[in-house]
Amino acid sequence: MTGSEERLYGQSGARQLDRVATSRYGLGSGELMGRAGAAAFRVLRRRWPEAMSIMIVCGPGNNGGDGYVIGRLAHSSGLKTIIVAVAAPATDEALQARDQAEQAGVCIEQFSGGELPDADLLIDCILGTGMKRPPAGDIATTIEALNRLDRPVMAVDMPSGLEADSGAAPGKVVHAELTVTFIGLKLGLYTGRGPDVSGEIVYESISVPQDVHQAVLPLARLITGKSVVASLPPRRKTIHKGESGQLLIVGGDAGMSGAVRLAGEAALRSGAGLVTVATRNAHAAVINSTRPELMCHGVEDEFGIESALEGKDCVVIGPGLGTGEWGRMLLNSVINSGLTLVIDADGLNMIAGSQVSVPQSILTPHPGEAARLLGCDPDEIQARRDLSARRIQDLYGGVCMLKGPGTLICLNGGELWLCDRGNPGMATAGMGDVLSGVIGGLLAQGLSVESAAKSGAWLHSAAADLAVLAGGERGLLASDLAPWLRRLVNNPLQADE
Repeated sequence: MTGSEERLYGQSGARQLDRVATSRYGLGSGELMGRAGAAAFRVLRRRWPEAMSIMIVCGPGNNGGDGYVIGRLAHSSGLKTIIVAVAAPATDEALQARDQAEQAGVCIEQFSGGELPDADLLIDCILGTGMKRPPAGDIATTIEALNRLDRPVMAVDMPSGLEADSGAAPGKVVHAELTVTFIGLKLGLYTGRGPDVSGEIVYESISVPQDVHQAVLPLARLITGKSVVASLPPRRKTIHKGESGQLLIVGGDAGMSGAVRLAGEAALRSGAGLVTVATRNAHAAVINSTRPELMCHGVEDEFGIESALEGKDCVVIGPGLGTGEWGRMLLNSVINSGLTLVIDADGLNMIAGSQVSVPQSILTPHPGEAARLLGCDPDEIQARRDLSARRIQDLYGGVCMLKGPGTLICLNGGELWLCDRGNPGMATAGMGDVLSGVIGGLLAQGLSVESAAKSGAWLHSAAADLAVLAGGERGLLASDLAPWLRRLVNNPLQADE
C-alpha cells in the first residue's frame, strides 16, 4: 500500500487534490476526467468480463462526465451501451465528454421518470463526491430506480447519496457492488453507511504523482499491517514476564464474569506478561479454573482494589462492571490511581455527563455509549462519526476509539485514524471485551495510548477476519479470536496474505 492509499479525504480534499494536480502538473479537469473514465472502464471489464451490455446514469457534474467517457469507450469496444442523463451537463468538461460520446454514436436518453433501461451492468455516475444536500427530485427518483434493478452496480468515485466526508447517507443512496475511486481514497467509503453501500473498493491513482497528496491534509489515515509491525516492541532473548507488562482488568459484576475472562485471555494472547483480574469474590475461583494463567482476586471494597492496583502498569476497566455502587467504587479508585486506562462499557456509561478528564486513557465507545458520552441521540453519532469521535476526545481527553464498521480513532489534537478491517460476524456478545483486553495487553508491553489504540483495533478486527475465513461469519464467538490474535501479534502481515 502506497502513502497515497493510506490517506483518506473528503469532498473538499478531493477538490484540492484536483487543483494541485492541475497547478503542479498541468493536469486539467478534462484530462483527469479522461483518465478516470478510462480507469473505470478497465475495472469494469476486469470485474465483469461476461457483461455484454451496460447502462450508465450520468448526473450534471464531472462525475457525469466520467460516465460519458466510460460510455464512449464501452461503445467503441462493442458493448451495447445506453447512457441515461438525469440532467444536462453543468460543466464545460462534462459537456465536452457528452458531445464526444454522441459523436461516437452512443445512445443517450434523458431520464423521464419511471423505470431505467435494463442491462447486464449498471454504472452510477450521478453525484460522485459532489453531493451538497440530500438527493431530491429526479436524482432521488433515479437512485431509487437504479436500486430496483436486479443487476450489479459499479459506482464511480462514490455511491451517489453517500457523503464523502462522513459516510452518512441522509437520503436515497445507491447500493453498489463495487466502487472505483480516483486520486485519493474517501473516508466516507469506509465508515458510517459506507461499508453497507460501497461494496468492493478499488483505488485507481490515474497516474497522478504521489507528491500531490503531500500538499493536501487528509481527513484521516488508514491503519496498516506495516504500522502495526512497527509498533510492536522486539523481545530480547533474556526477557522475563515482568518486562512484558503487568495489566489489571477490573469488572465482572454478578452474572457477568465472562466479560473479564474474555478480556484477560485477549490480553495474554496479545503478549502481556502478567494479567490480573479484579472481580466479585464469587467469580474468582471460576475464572481461575477456566483460565489458570490469569491471576484472579475477589474485590469487594476500596482496600481490595487499592491492593490489586499495586505494581500494575495499566488498567482495563468496564467489562461487565455494572453501574451499581460496587462498580462506581472501583471506577473512582482506578481513575484516581493515575495509571494509564482503557475505559469500556459501563466504565463509559458512568463517566458520561461528568466533568471527569482522563488524559492518559483510551475510551472505546460504541455508538450508543458515544451518544451517552455526548448527551445526544445515536443517530447523530452515526451521521458524523468523524466529528463525534473528535468531540468525545476533546471533552474527556486521552484517545477516543469510536467502534463500529470503519472504527475511528481520534488522537489528542484531533488526528483521525481508521481501521478498515472487520466483518459482520463481529456483531456478537463479548467482542468489545476482547478488544479492550487486546489494547490493555499492548499498553502493558509499553505501547503509547496512541499506538495501542491503533494497533489494538487493527489486530482485533484482522483476527476476526481470519476466524471468519476459517469458519464463516454466522456463529463466530468472541473467544474464537484468541488463537488468531496470537498468530497476528507474531506476524501481523499474515492478515494480508
